[in-house]
Amino acid sequence: MALLSTRMPDFTLETELECRVAGVDEVGRGPWAGPVIAAAVILDPANIPDGLNDSKKLSKKRREALLPLLSDCALIGIGEASVDEIDSINILQASFLAMQRAVSALPEIPEHLLIDGNKLPQNLPCPATAVIKGDGKSLSIAAASVVAKVARDRIMSELGEAFPAYGWAQNAGYGTAQHRDALDLVGVSPHHRKSFAPIHRLITQESSTTN
Repeated sequence: MALLSTRMPDFTLETELECRVAGVDEVGRGPWAGPVIAAAVILDPANIPDGLNDSKKLSKKRREALLPLLSDCALIGIGEASVDEIDSINILQASFLAMQRAVSALPEIPEHLLIDGNKLPQNLPCPATAVIKGDGKSLSIAAASVVAKVARDRIMSELGEAFPAYGWAQNAGYGTAQHRDALDLVGVSPHHRKSFAPIHRLITQESSTTN
C-alpha cells in the first residue's frame, strides 16, 4: 500500500542560494472560466508564518488566515492574465505572462526566482530555477501558491455574483457538474475561455444550431 507523503515545504532551496529569493506560482490553468493568477513572494526567513504549505493541502479557512500574516511579513506581487489573453496566446504562455507580471509587481527585485513547474518564463529580471512540485518543497513557492489561490478565488466569487448559475464561488471555474449543466442551460459567458475544448465545442454547436 502506498503511503502519502507528509513532507512539508521548507527553506532549504532558498538557504542554498544564499541570496534574496522570491517564490513564484500560478493558479487557474485548468478552469474553463476566469483569469489565471500568479503571485511572487519574498519571505523574511526570520518571520515565516506557522503552517505554511502548498495551497492545495490547506483549507480555504486556513489560506484566508495565512494571507494577512504573509502581507505583514513578506513582499508580495500579484499578476493576472485575462481570458482574452488566454484565448489569444494559450494557457501556458498566459501563465508565464501572469508570472512575469507578478515578479514585476514586487516592491523589490529579487536576486533569484524559484518557480513552480518544469519550465521558465522568458524575460525575467533575474536568474530563475524551475522546481517541479515546488509548492510542496519550497516555503517561498508555497507562500506564492496561497496568495495566488486566495486572490483568484476572490475574483471568481465576485464574477459568480454577476453570473450565479455557474457556481463559480464554489467551483472557481472548473468543469463541475453544476458548471456543465449551467452551460447547457444558459450558454457561454464573456468570462469563459473560448479556446478550451469544452467551451469551443459548445460555441460551435450553438453556431451550427443558429445557422
